[in-house]
Amino acid sequence: MTSKAPANDLAELKQFVVAQATSQGITPEQYGAVLDGVADDGDGGPGSWVRGWTEAGERLEKEGRLLEAGRFYTMARFPYPSGSARREAEERARSVFARWASGFPGIERLEVPTPAGPVAAWAGGLSVEDPKPLLLMSGGIISLKEQWAPVLLQLAEFGLAGVVTEMPGVGENPLPYDLSAPALLPAVLDAVAGRADTSRTYALALSFSGNLALHAALGDRRIRGIVGAGLPVHDFFTDRAWRATVPRVTVDTLAHLARTTSDRVFEELGPLALDHRRLSAVDIPVALVASARDEIIPASDTERLRRSVRSLRLRVHDDVHGSPTFFPQTRLWTLLSVLRMTGERLPQRLALAEQLRTLDRG
Repeated sequence: MTSKAPANDLAELKQFVVAQATSQGITPEQYGAVLDGVADDGDGGPGSWVRGWTEAGERLEKEGRLLEAGRFYTMARFPYPSGSARREAEERARSVFARWASGFPGIERLEVPTPAGPVAAWAGGLSVEDPKPLLLMSGGIISLKEQWAPVLLQLAEFGLAGVVTEMPGVGENPLPYDLSAPALLPAVLDAVAGRADTSRTYALALSFSGNLALHAALGDRRIRGIVGAGLPVHDFFTDRAWRATVPRVTVDTLAHLARTTSDRVFEELGPLALDHRRLSAVDIPVALVASARDEIIPASDTERLRRSVRSLRLRVHDDVHGSPTFFPQTRLWTLLSVLRMTGERLPQRLALAEQLRTLDRG
């Protein structure tokens, strides 16, 4: 039996899931087939959002395609587990990923101690004998850690260890999304100290987690660089005119993470705004992908970073939030940016740069 959950705006769900689906390698044909059958946002009934994505995941799971199945279960819980059907879908996403990861000894589950309880993460490349520089990865307000954890298998060739975690309030992160949230990043570094060279940590922090990374870097010298995409800085939190245009699905998700109401959430999150004084104190390299037609993050926040951060590398795509059309370029550019910050692995950097040039020409 399912519990009644508040319905999301179906048109917004269909609009904003595209970037998430694309980032997970779900093709337009695949997500189009699901979306065509979705008639409402009921909590798991026939024709509902959750049922459509879940049934597609079940078919893949039966075929033994666990990683792909997990991606569809993740879309079923989008944008957050507001009812029992979405909570079940989220649990299934975690379960099939854990089964998949069990076949790769290089990936391990990690629990990070925090005052609110342990925060679960996935890690790879940790070693007492050979501690490597650390890539700390986190998605945005709708991203489970399992979406990005497969990247851990690729980090060894770049000489990096990695940890993938979640935004406060997302998945298995029990922390609230508030001014205390940036403390999560130093806690992760403390948890893997001795098995990674945390004095050389680089944060690949997408969307709202990029804001947390900027906050954390102001107080933790172990963070040596930040690579982000579509991150809020100041005006998103403070500009009342812009806030009135933010999609309902985003506002409701933020309220869920912040444990407040949608009409109060911007007031609660206001202290996370970073002004010029604090941004100018960020003395590490920052690389950012921005979307010229972003419906969520105001262009003024990107401009604020351009004016204030001492060392900023910026790439702008003519696209909506998340730049789904340019996801292959974003993936290459963000990894290339991390390697530029480390100053190592020149052959890999040259190869990535050439792949990026090929995509840009295409």
